[in-house]
Amino acid sequence: MMPDAIGYELDGDIAILKAQNPPVNALGYDVRMGLMDGIARAEKDGARAVLIYGDGRTYFAGADIREFGKPPRGPALPDICDRIESSPLVVVSSLHGTALGGGLEMALASHYRIAVPSARMGLPEVLIGVMPGAGGTQRLPRLAGLDAALDLITSGRQFGAKEALELGVVDRVVDGDPREIGLAYTRELLESGAKRRPVSEMPAPAPVDFDAIYDAVLKKGRGQISPATAVRGIQAACELPFADGMKRERELFRELMASDQREGLIHAFFSERAVGKLPELKGVEPRDLAAIGVIGGGTMGAGIATSALLSGLNVTMLEMTPEAAEAARGRIESNLGGALKRGKITQAGFEDLTQKALVLSTDYAALKDVDLVIEAVFEDMDVKKTVFKQLDAVCKPGAVLATNTSYLDVNEIAAVTSRPGDVIGLHFFSPAHVMKLLEIVVADKTAPDVVATGFALGKKMGKISVRAGVCDGFIGNRILSTYRTCADHMILDGASPYQIDKALTGFGFAMGPYAVADLAGLDIGWAVRKRLAPTRDPRERVPTFPDRLCEGGNYGQKTGKGYYVYEAGKRAGVPNPDVPAMIDANRAELGITPRDFSDEEIVRRYMCAMVNEAAKVVGEGIARRPLDVDMTLLFGYGFPRYRGGPLKWADIVGLKGILADIKTFAKDDPYFWQPAPLLETLVADGRSFDDLNKEAS
Repeated sequence: MMPDAIGYELDGDIAILKAQNPPVNALGYDVRMGLMDGIARAEKDGARAVLIYGDGRTYFAGADIREFGKPPRGPALPDICDRIESSPLVVVSSLHGTALGGGLEMALASHYRIAVPSARMGLPEVLIGVMPGAGGTQRLPRLAGLDAALDLITSGRQFGAKEALELGVVDRVVDGDPREIGLAYTRELLESGAKRRPVSEMPAPAPVDFDAIYDAVLKKGRGQISPATAVRGIQAACELPFADGMKRERELFRELMASDQREGLIHAFFSERAVGKLPELKGVEPRDLAAIGVIGGGTMGAGIATSALLSGLNVTMLEMTPEAAEAARGRIESNLGGALKRGKITQAGFEDLTQKALVLSTDYAALKDVDLVIEAVFEDMDVKKTVFKQLDAVCKPGAVLATNTSYLDVNEIAAVTSRPGDVIGLHFFSPAHVMKLLEIVVADKTAPDVVATGFALGKKMGKISVRAGVCDGFIGNRILSTYRTCADHMILDGASPYQIDKALTGFGFAMGPYAVADLAGLDIGWAVRKRLAPTRDPRERVPTFPDRLCEGGNYGQKTGKGYYVYEAGKRAGVPNPDVPAMIDANRAELGITPRDFSDEEIVRRYMCAMVNEAAKVVGEGIARRPLDVDMTLLFGYGFPRYRGGPLKWADIVGLKGILADIKTFAKDDPYFWQPAPLLETLVADGRSFDDLNKEAS
């Protein structure tokens, strides 16, 4: 055992156990052993009380992630918590920093709790596919009540010291050094004759209709099982004696540990941290980044400007006319007003951002001193080339010139400038101040420090930044185009848009593809289809029913009608009664006799198309690693986080079966269902996408 994982000292009749396992005092093996030994030593030394606190910046912040996926080593955390709670001494925890997961469970096993005002707590286990397994579902309801326990445990959200005090999770909140305030509180308890106060001996809340709560939580989580399973743990606290409830909690915890969803969520957890770490950028310093320009103040440009302002950057917004500039200002102020309403900024901050940090102009010369400029103009190559020629003329040497294109060739855009090394793609997702994904598109001549600057901007804005190579649609939209085409093919063959949307939300997507298309605007896909039409392979099956919708001026939510009809003020739509006739006409043109599809077949075909194209994207180097694809789909396209991403999902369900299905589908449509060479290689070698992630790390 590392001898100093837990420090021990005796201050009179109070034993002090100090966690000293930097950086976050994670509850690894050495810490657990140190706690076990420390409690035993305090009892042997004749102490009357024990104070537990964390050295450095935090109390115990949770489990040691370095132990994830490894065989467990005793003593387990439930044993530590039971040992603490059953000690004949008065045990006090003094909290600062964060007490999360196992850290909060440790505190709940103590007899009394004191916290500094800035301390934050939570039981976030459901976010990685498990649930509290060391008494969290048994002790929290006894302290905070049933409603609060259900909220905190099933959401996994953090809460502050003030809320913790109101709920009874902590007994006192005092500013100061955690050791000193903890020691003073412990002495006060001893002097007042306070006794041990095990939470396990407190009464549990009365049982309620837990089946209804379970169903509601499962529905809210779109099929994620960990929050709903945690409800069963809380139910055990209310219906069983404490020891039996602990046993039930552990059974449920182990069930989740063995689940595919836990594997998917752990993959997402680690990949989110790995995605922005590129070996090629090691030691590469980004360029200065204090002032940026944004060209185009529509929804996308205003969102980018809002995100930049909230990140502490000064923004110059360029529009073509004074009227357009004022409209852009209105959009930005509306976005910032939302941040003000949610408490993200103060009224004074709102005024600073809108009156000092934001400048609007109609003259390109206003961009002469910015460090980076992002164009967010109409998705047309000629328009973008015109913009970049002007930027090349006015921007200072070393300024980064970025395009927010969703599909277009960044190399072609860079070629019209005298400094292609300064050009990069920064593909934001709308609304840009809300969506977390940023595709950083690296062109052939983009300089390494420009790439580093793109990632620095993403970090500053709180984005999940993914490196992408140049191709039509980059990572996300290229894969989207393929699985949307697969969905269109299923409609031609007999499915309906509404059955497809239902099947895929049942799989866990936030929205189905046709509801998403309505939200994004059907004219976007229409423009892409028209752009690609001259170069289409004659073997490609091209549906016309989406074009019929657009030709009638029906672009989705913004026009009130698309695949769905939207009433004013309502975000959800009802099926458009005109669509089935358009589909029937398209089938008749092609001589197709429709057939029935099961929801299972819809999901399988859709996912096989997604995985196959994703494997091509990785195989071609457009995405460097499978995890880059997974994070793109999780953060930009509503893919269910608990499945880890399409390539993690593929690993879990089996690559061999996916490839076999693709080859079966190819018998009817060999052009669309061409197996990805990388997928064939992995299956032949008995390897997985995750093996490629490990090789790249």
